[in-house]
Amino acid sequence: METKNIMIVGVGGQGTLLASRILGGITKNAGYDVKISEVHGMAQRGGSVVTYVRYGDHVAEPIVEEGHADVLIAFERLEALRYAHFLKKDGVLVVNDQRMDPMPVAVGMAAYPERIIEDLKEKYCVVSVDAKALALQIGNARVFNTVIIGVAAKRMDFAKEDWIRVIEETVPPKTVEINTKAFEAGYEL
Repeated sequence: METKNIMIVGVGGQGTLLASRILGGITKNAGYDVKISEVHGMAQRGGSVVTYVRYGDHVAEPIVEEGHADVLIAFERLEALRYAHFLKKDGVLVVNDQRMDPMPVAVGMAAYPERIIEDLKEKYCVVSVDAKALALQIGNARVFNTVIIGVAAKRMDFAKEDWIRVIEETVPPKTVEINTKAFEAGYEL
C-alpha cells in the first residue's frame, strides 16, 4: 500500500492529540506501519498544534511534506487556512467551522480573516461542519473532536466498527458512550 498522509491541526486544548491517538490506533490495528509526529508549539497558551499521521506498508519518516496530505483535519478555521497548502491535489480538508482568535487578534494587533471556508472551497475539496454545535446537541461540547474524526472517517479506508472499537479503547472509560455518539453523528453527516 502506498503511504497515506493525514494531518490534524488545531489550537492547544482542542483534543488534537486524542484524535491522533485514535488515528494511530486504527491504522496500527489494521496492520500498517504507522509513524506519528506531534508539534505542540505554544499549545498551552492557545497556540497551534500540528500532528502528522503517516501509515502504509513501510513508513520511513513521520513528517508530511507540503502538498502530500491525503486528509487534513482542522479543528478551527484559521488553522485550516494556515495548513491547507499541505493538501495534495485530490486531498480532502475536513474543517470545524469554529473561530478561535489567536493572541494577535485578541489584543487588536491583527484582524481575523473573513470568508476562510469560502476561499478554501475555491481551491480545495472542503468538508465543513459546525462540530461544536453538533457536540452540544449530543450533550458535551468537548467531544467536537470526535465528531470531526467521524466526518473524516468517511474519507478513509476503515470500517465504522473498527473506528468505534479504537475509540472505546482510547478515550477515558467514563466518556466512551458520549464519544461513540459523537463519532457516529459525524460519520452520518
